[in-house]
Amino acid sequence: MSSNAFQASPARGIDQDAVSIPGAVAAGTAKAHSVRTKANGRGLPSNGANDMSAARAPAVHAIDFEIPDDDVEQQDILPEAESLREKFLPITRTALVDRLTRPNAWRPGEAQVARRFFKYLAYWRQQQHNAAAVALDQAYEPFNPDSDLLMTRQFTDRERRAMQKRVAADIRHLLKQANYSRLDPSEIELVLTQESHYGLDFHLDLEAFEELEIYFRGASTRKDQRRYFRKFFRKEEFDVPIFQRLCILFKLKTVEQRIEEVMRARGCDRAKATKIVKRLRALVPEGVSHENIYLKLFKNMPRSDVEMIFPNTRIKFRLLDKIKLGAMSGGAVGFGLVTSAGKIALLATNPIGALGAVAGLGGAAFRQVMSFFNTRQRYMVVMAQNLYFHSLADNRGVIMTLADRAADEDVKEEMLLYTVLAKETVRQSDLDEVDRAIEQYLLKSFGITVDFDLEDALARLIKDGVVREDENGVLRALAPGEAAAHIDGKWDAFLDLLPDYSEGDEGTEFEGVAGGAVAGPVAAPKKVGLDV
Repeated sequence: MSSNAFQASPARGIDQDAVSIPGAVAAGTAKAHSVRTKANGRGLPSNGANDMSAARAPAVHAIDFEIPDDDVEQQDILPEAESLREKFLPITRTALVDRLTRPNAWRPGEAQVARRFFKYLAYWRQQQHNAAAVALDQAYEPFNPDSDLLMTRQFTDRERRAMQKRVAADIRHLLKQANYSRLDPSEIELVLTQESHYGLDFHLDLEAFEELEIYFRGASTRKDQRRYFRKFFRKEEFDVPIFQRLCILFKLKTVEQRIEEVMRARGCDRAKATKIVKRLRALVPEGVSHENIYLKLFKNMPRSDVEMIFPNTRIKFRLLDKIKLGAMSGGAVGFGLVTSAGKIALLATNPIGALGAVAGLGGAAFRQVMSFFNTRQRYMVVMAQNLYFHSLADNRGVIMTLADRAADEDVKEEMLLYTVLAKETVRQSDLDEVDRAIEQYLLKSFGITVDFDLEDALARLIKDGVVREDENGVLRALAPGEAAAHIDGKWDAFLDLLPDYSEGDEGTEFEGVAGGAVAGPVAAPKKVGLDV
């Protein structure tokens, strides 16, 4: 009996390469057995010797994702950490639609209808995220450092705190929908202590932030080259761990907050605490205000260089650079002292020669001081260049980019799950099996290892009425044609159900000034920064 017992028969018009969704990987083998969910809702592994259905073609409604026959070795996004599988689906929506709507994967004539439903679903989900982004954008406007709009609404401190929490929560939700993973505080500390890929050493004061969120997507590696002394300065390739996407949200604490915290933490008086805070706050570029919420999105960022994206990063010299500068400076100044000592001793008899020796010694010291500053400047240039090429979006642009990515991820998850539910009888108890089967399908078809977010996709399909659970606990999906008509009807009512964003409870209208206004009982002009 062939191991591919559930391969469709050509007499039934099914592609010879079509098999059912793969199930759990068999213990001790690299190849997954295909799993077929029968009418009783239980996932059963294919067993060629005992398969009683081998003599007949499988049911037309079998879960027949198109899967290539060639074995594909498992490729983990993080090869060194199997447990860190991401929910991010690194495939295009178009590629997935093409795979899921091959004619032989559906009943005759249904493939094109399913394709039309997937198109309706994609536009529907995109518009829902766009509507949410409009509401978030309006709430974010008072905190937007790039705003050039006339602010005609004034907010109290209490209202701004409530809006700040809502904006931060909504952006966290958006990042989650876009399948970003959060770096918790312990992971942030671990990342920040690693050696910099670009050869820089940083110092960062994390206590300066009132709000701080770091999210990543696509943790992987890329190749780079470096010259090594032990290799006689020949180039050698090495792997650089990177985040393909890295998003940061931060808001600074007020100076007064930091002074109070330093006084409590160090047990010093206000004067000393004020001096410490002012020294640390001097690292923050001019124009970065505690009133704003900053959003930054980066690409292909080396994990060890996350510190460079913060506004209060202080560049420090590496130990090697300190030794090099110290040795060169000490040697040059020492040699200058030795050669100038005799001439300086002749100050009384030959003052011009002695002054020349002193000038030479001062010149040597000046060159070493300038070497110090030039090295520091070189560090700054390296950091600025790399930030320039890693940056993707800022502030409001981050919200729009994330909304688009979130819609894309949602649609891909929903298409995968719908394809299963539209063809098979699935109960709630089968969902773990379906989750594993979809993950194996993605591995076999695209060579990617992911943690498929089934619960989230199912909740959205149920909410939109595309899937429902009957009294027997069976998840029933609308047929492709019915599902397309259902989404069409929801589109017709969409504009009528849009919320009125002008009905916000926060703030009071007032006579605004150009460039906006800050919060508080008395509105004051807000400068519009044009610095890039």
